[in-house]
Amino acid sequence: MQDKRIRKLVIVGGGAAGWMVAAALRRHFQGGPIEITLVESSEIGTIGVGEATIPTIRGFYQQLGLTDIEVMRATGATCKLGIRFNDWVREGQSFIHPFGLFGQDLRGISFHHYWRKLAQAGEPTDIADYSLGASLAAAGKFMAPSRNPPSTLSIFDWALHFDAALFAQLMRRVAEDNGVRRIDARITKVNLRPEDGHVVSLDLHTGETVEGELFIDCSGFRGLLIEEALQTGYEHWNDVLLCDRAYAAQSEASSDKNGGDPMPYTDVSAHSAGWRWRIPLQHRYGNGYVYSSRHISDEDALAELKAAIPDPLLHEPRQIRFNPGRRKKVWNKNVIALGLASGFLEPLESTSIALIETGIEKIKMLFPDKDFAPELAAEFNDWSRREMERVRDFIILHYWANKRGDTPFWRDCNAVTLPETLRRKVELFTQRGHFIRYRWEMFQPASWMAIYAGFELLPDMVDPALDGIDPATLSAPLAEMRKAIREVVAAAPLHGAFLDQYCRPAPMAAQ
Repeated sequence: MQDKRIRKLVIVGGGAAGWMVAAALRRHFQGGPIEITLVESSEIGTIGVGEATIPTIRGFYQQLGLTDIEVMRATGATCKLGIRFNDWVREGQSFIHPFGLFGQDLRGISFHHYWRKLAQAGEPTDIADYSLGASLAAAGKFMAPSRNPPSTLSIFDWALHFDAALFAQLMRRVAEDNGVRRIDARITKVNLRPEDGHVVSLDLHTGETVEGELFIDCSGFRGLLIEEALQTGYEHWNDVLLCDRAYAAQSEASSDKNGGDPMPYTDVSAHSAGWRWRIPLQHRYGNGYVYSSRHISDEDALAELKAAIPDPLLHEPRQIRFNPGRRKKVWNKNVIALGLASGFLEPLESTSIALIETGIEKIKMLFPDKDFAPELAAEFNDWSRREMERVRDFIILHYWANKRGDTPFWRDCNAVTLPETLRRKVELFTQRGHFIRYRWEMFQPASWMAIYAGFELLPDMVDPALDGIDPATLSAPLAEMRKAIREVVAAAPLHGAFLDQYCRPAPMAAQ
């Protein structure tokens, strides 16, 4: 019987995507007979600005045998409890999207219905006061979540801000230590099999030819295999996501030198034609401005960013141009695209690395043999499409729901026609307070609740099961919830103290 199992896997491109999949698949196959080769050129730079993550990253590297503290020390990381949105609703108004729950559900009825009923009775409160994650973030504090939380009030999660280049180096060390072969070379030609168009080999500038059976394209926006060789096609979403450019810059951690602790959250602030990020690392800050070239010139965007950065720059900001959207097929023939090669959604909710993680999980679940059954690729592409669309919808919501109206950009965001999938979600929540949940959906109801509440998109109707409850009886128990959270936050250490104890000194410099 012919052995049809894949024995030669070739990854094109390094960076975070390439080395993450190399490390993960090498670990997954536990030293088996499959050969994994990664081809990258040290002459070609990577985007490398993805410094913010969501909590799934911790599960990813823990599967590789790494601990939180090991990764934080190796990458100059700080803790991330969520994202603070400044000036998105109105100028001078902020809210936090935390990684965690709000309040306690009672009698099988979601907490937000009790919260809304109390507000309608004349006692409005900030929903963030019922979130331990949001409250810790706002206070600049951090502690590890309880492994056995006494109640849902204690449930929160956390992620990392890290140096993306150092993280890629860490993944490379893990991959190479476990047998992944690296070739430093430029690819000069992609060779296709005439009868079916599958990629069979890569010609390198060194004269070497690398043969493979399954290829993973991590070549970034270029899409060397998935697009240039296979001409897969791209689905553009710039009709609903208006931003298409960014400037990124690193700055000194001068705020820390002046006695301040780095904040345990990503800061995102609305600007005239987009938004600015600020991300603290142990040894520097990451800064950037994501904007729409239809609404502001490159020169004015650069000036806005420079004026907003309070620390000395470590280099001149560099521009990144992108087209929001996705490949029409993420898996085409014997090529699977990962990371930027598969598509791009702007970094507003730190989803780029998370989409790499979920892409790797799909590869593990649907790993093919040499026959490349079309059903596997069809399922992979369907999962990937749905996941990308649902992340897209979540990001669109942030723009569409703004109440600024002070510039053409923000007015045009209000005027975007919502995809049917998002329109249905918004209407079901605003009419009945109901959340729709799908498989392969990155953001769960608590995240949608944070954005709905932050942008004041709230249902007038509460669950009819609460019609018989006197709102006055809700005041005391909800006050107790807020008090319990305040007491935990008061006793928690500052974020900087946690870093000093476990994560410093600062890491090695990026190569």
